[in-house]
Amino acid sequence: MTAPITVYSTPWCGYCHRLLGQLDREGIAYTVVDIEQHPDAAAYVRSVNHGTETVPTVTFPDGSALTNPSLAQVRQRISA
Repeated sequence: MTAPITVYSTPWCGYCHRLLGQLDREGIAYTVVDIEQHPDAAAYVRSVNHGTETVPTVTFPDGSALTNPSLAQVRQRISA
């Protein structure tokens, strides 16, 4: 079984809510990490986004990350 993706998010992020809803409808497993509650997660997001805390940032089992991906981009990455 493939490990779930991780979605770095904030409670107020509309793009995050949209992506999470799409993942739910598609039955794609994920773990959510609120970067406002986890400073290490916020630092990670900054490290992959040129110093910004842009969310949603999604990481995949292979260690790669996408920032504000579409559902199609997530599907493509997890099926590769």
